[in-house]
Amino acid sequence: MSLVPGAVNFRDVGGLPAGGGRTRTGVLYRSGSLAEVDDLGGEAFRRLGVRRIVDLRSDEEAGRAPSRVEGAETLRVPLFLGSLTSFFLEDVTLTQLYRSLLERSGDRLVTAIRAILGAQPVVVHCTAGKDRTGLTVALALRAAGVDEDAVVDDYERTESMLPPWRNQQTLARMRRAYPAQRHLEELATRAPAAVMRGVLEEIRATHGSEAGYLRAHGLRNDELDLLRRTLVEE
Repeated sequence: MSLVPGAVNFRDVGGLPAGGGRTRTGVLYRSGSLAEVDDLGGEAFRRLGVRRIVDLRSDEEAGRAPSRVEGAETLRVPLFLGSLTSFFLEDVTLTQLYRSLLERSGDRLVTAIRAILGAQPVVVHCTAGKDRTGLTVALALRAAGVDEDAVVDDYERTESMLPPWRNQQTLARMRRAYPAQRHLEELATRAPAAVMRGVLEEIRATHGSEAGYLRAHGLRNDELDLLRRTLVEE
């Protein structure tokens, strides 16, 4: 169940094992769109005391479905450099989608993770809270020292957080728009553990570690230290 009614896939990433410590509760939340938050959800959101929202959606998405929560600073960090529809037209797999984000949007991923450091509690979100949010949060958690199995499990949990009605509506709309594509269901509804685990392994093979990837794209060592202190309690 979502912590904030009307916000699909809204949850706290606290309590995950990180070596000898655990991630702090009430510091980092992840979510799908905040465009359908009702009055009850708005009250729940305010009770969390969120100070900053990091919105990873494109300008087109944000304009079509503006956030309905108030009282927090919003930083917009669109991760896709081109049109979101291009990934559906190209019929990419989830792994290919994440590789594209890592290759083309490293500086923006760093900007999004750096935004976590500026004010907490913080919410990182996109439209479904699955792919852009999933990759950003996974990188942040791994760079902070969270156990890989816990990061992968948190990513996979998204599948159980997406309501069936949402999946059915999204798939029906996408199949009308892209009738020949083979990977629509994967892109729209799936969050397989094997995909995230494989992507993290590729990052380590190329950069030595998830922290190494972020460092290569501009995150400083002192910011990496602060990220761990912010997210993890020993």
